[in-house]
Amino acid sequence: MTGSDPKADLRRYLQAGRGALVWKMDGLSEYDVRRPVTPTGTNLLGLVKHVASMELVYFGDTFGRPSGEAMPWFEEGAEINADMWATADESREQILGLYHRAWKHSDVTLDALALDAIGRVPHWPDGTR
Repeated sequence: MTGSDPKADLRRYLQAGRGALVWKMDGLSEYDVRRPVTPTGTNLLGLVKHVASMELVYFGDTFGRPSGEAMPWFEEGAEINADMWATADESREQILGLYHRAWKHSDVTLDALALDAIGRVPHWPDGTR
């Protein structure tokens, strides 16, 4: 019997979650993926946008590996929680494309770094990063 490979286990776990999130939208109409399902306006497509953004931040910027992806919903002056819904100008294909690019970027980070690599979350206050 061989030991487990923690990186492979992590990647499998991440990919299962990624696949499940995308699967939830299979067969749904544009109305259904954009329909607000919480009082804050969050919708399924917005959840994908949010998770893609979080992967880019926490598996990218945190480890000094910025993706270069534009995320205007995080810029100063952006509406609060603008990453939790899709705007009329953001297509399903654009957001799913962002998510797939985030997967790739995160997976390269996992390949490049040791599991015990220390990251620093840039938007957290000093002393808590």
